[in-house]
Amino acid sequence: MKAPGFWYGHSIGSAAVSVALAPLGAIWSVGAAMRAIGSKPARAPLPVICVGNIVAGGAGKTPVAMSLAHRIAGAHFLSRGHGGLTEGPHFVDVARDDHRAVGDEPLLLARIAPCWVARDRFAGARAAARAGARCVIMDDGYQDPSLFKDVSFLIVDGQVGFGSGRCIPAGPLRESIGAGLARAQAVVLLGDDRTGVLSRLRGRPVILARLEPEAEAANLASQRVIAFAGIGRPPKFFATLESLGANLVERHAFPDHHPYTPAEIGHLIDASESRSAALVTTSKDFVRVPPHQRDRVTVIRIAVAWDDEAALMRILAPALGRSA
Repeated sequence: MKAPGFWYGHSIGSAAVSVALAPLGAIWSVGAAMRAIGSKPARAPLPVICVGNIVAGGAGKTPVAMSLAHRIAGAHFLSRGHGGLTEGPHFVDVARDDHRAVGDEPLLLARIAPCWVARDRFAGARAAARAGARCVIMDDGYQDPSLFKDVSFLIVDGQVGFGSGRCIPAGPLRESIGAGLARAQAVVLLGDDRTGVLSRLRGRPVILARLEPEAEAANLASQRVIAFAGIGRPPKFFATLESLGANLVERHAFPDHHPYTPAEIGHLIDASESRSAALVTTSKDFVRVPPHQRDRVTVIRIAVAWDDEAALMRILAPALGRSA
C-alpha cells in the first residue's frame, strides 16, 4: 500500500479530503481502543522491549531495533514476519529462509542477532527464552496487546510527524496519539522536528536521533542513479540519495513490502544500463530482489546516530536488570 498524499498534506485539497474521512477515522480509533480494553497481556519469562510506531508506513523502527541489539548483549529479535507465510515460532535462517516465508524485516534483523518469527508473540518470546535469549526486541507489535512490554519506544519521523493527526483512512494513524503515547516509556524522534510534534508529546521522555547512511554511501556523490524502493515512504529514500549528491535520473516507488519479480528488476537493470546509471535501493528492498539479480543492485544501508546514548540506556536499565 502507498500512503495517500493527503495523509501528509501533499496533495491539492488534502485538508478537505482528510476532514471528509474523519468520521471513518474516528470509527477506526474506537476499534483500536476496544481491542485493548479487557486484554490481559501475558508476561514473558524475559524482558520484552518493543520498538513501534502509531503511523502506517515506515517511521524508522527497524533501524532503531537493530541499533538496540548492537547495545544489548544476548538480545534476540521477535517479529510477526509481515508479508511472510510462516506462523512460527520459527528461528530465522538467512541461508534458507526468504521474504516469502518470513517477511523482509526478519531477514535484516537476523543478520544482527538471532530472530524469531511468531504470529503468537508470547509463544515466540518463550521460544527465544528457551534458546538462551537475555531479552527480546520487537520491531513491531506496538498495537498488539497480547504480550506485556517492559519498555516501549514510540518512533516518530521528525519530517512528517503524525501527518494529519487522524486515524486511517483520514490520516496515517493506527490509533489516537494520546492512546499511543500512554503506552510509551519514551519517544524516539528521528531527525529534525519539522511538524511541531514535540509540542504534542505531553511530557514523555524524548530521545533525539538521526538516520545516517553508512560510509560507503558517499561513493554515490555525483553518480547517475536510478533508485527504487518499496518501503513506507519511498520519497524519503530518494531525498537521502540526493542529500548524498547523487544525480537521480529515475525514481521508482513501489508499495511497502512489494515482492519484486524478475521482470520488474530486469526492466530496471535494462534502464540502468541504457542510461549509464547505478541501480540503487534500500537494504529492506534488497532482500526482496530475486537472488540471481542482486549483483546488479547497489544497497544503501543506514544506521541510527543517537544524540544521547546514555539517556537511552537509562530507560532500558530497569528492564535489563530483570534478566540479570
